[in-house]
Amino acid sequence: MSDAPAASAPLLQTPLHALHLELGARMVPFAGYAMPVQYPAGIIAEHRQCREAAALFDVSHMGQVRLVGDDAAAALETLVPQDIAGLGLLKQRYAFFTNDAGGLRDDLMVTRREDDLFLVVNAGCKDADIAHLQAQIGTRCQVIPEPERVLLALQGPKAVDALARLDAGVAALTFMTGGHFRLAGADCFVTRSGYTGEDGYEISVPAAQAVELARALLAQPEVAPAGLGARDTLRLEAGLCLYGHDIDTATTPVEAGLVWAIQKLRRPGGERAGGYPGAEVIGAQLTGGASRRRVGLAGLERLPVREGAPLLDAEGSRVGQVTSGTVGPSVGQPIAMGYVETALAAVGTALFAEVRGKRVPMQVTAMPFAPHRYFRG
Repeated sequence: MSDAPAASAPLLQTPLHALHLELGARMVPFAGYAMPVQYPAGIIAEHRQCREAAALFDVSHMGQVRLVGDDAAAALETLVPQDIAGLGLLKQRYAFFTNDAGGLRDDLMVTRREDDLFLVVNAGCKDADIAHLQAQIGTRCQVIPEPERVLLALQGPKAVDALARLDAGVAALTFMTGGHFRLAGADCFVTRSGYTGEDGYEISVPAAQAVELARALLAQPEVAPAGLGARDTLRLEAGLCLYGHDIDTATTPVEAGLVWAIQKLRRPGGERAGGYPGAEVIGAQLTGGASRRRVGLAGLERLPVREGAPLLDAEGSRVGQVTSGTVGPSVGQPIAMGYVETALAAVGTALFAEVRGKRVPMQVTAMPFAPHRYFRG
């Protein structure tokens, strides 16, 4: 995992650390934390558990932040190209911080609650994100990190059955909405969302009650624990970007295929167009296109293609690079994402990945590789 810190840095632990060890997890460094990469059942079994029933992930290494104040939504819009002011109560939206060159500082989730905007940011970026928020909009709203809260992700088609036993109200949520629920004696904020392509929930719970809630969920017959390994194969099959791999500060949202996340009123000609870092660069690409694009790639041989592999055209010229790759347990073949010149981004284009000196035939393919199964009501 390239998000591992330097070997000399002491690893942080989530409040569920002892539970992971009790469950037999193999721990690895990730974004400064000791995190479970897999449990004894193994990555493929955990992946299938999520696709077929329900899997519980500890994602409390991620950052939870509240923005409080009447000006919070307008302030946040100066940092992201999303419509935050128009976000309905208890509705959630995918967003991203941009830099002056139009690159992606981080991606995040934003939910409008009764008294605040609730943000979830990536683990490896959270300190920088919080500093960015405080420096840029801290005079317009309160920026309140919540390190005292844990984040759990319960994902899979039977997640609703398991969670509804603790509070039946969660079943009424639809994709990208949230609400307040009492789960195993804890006051939690729950959104029907996640990063596996499956139906499921993300649960913000006070750290002091997190282990009790995790045990209550694991006691449900549909639920088993899952680690970072399965989380990675699941999100890749779902065609979802991993920050620091598929998107970064040198990648624009247009290049990354994230135009769908920029609402029309924030685009050129829109009611609240621009006004965020890199708006001119992104606006020009929205209008005129970008020179490279993120694409899905299917391997035509059994050899897996990993991050960093060069992508070549039929003549052997380098035309791009793989940013994520695996053998998809659900799709049964090597899959990857990467960036190629826009002229080669059409579905069906034949390419080669170079793996240890061997040219592996690949084909540009539509994403997601496995269909999304979000619950929209």
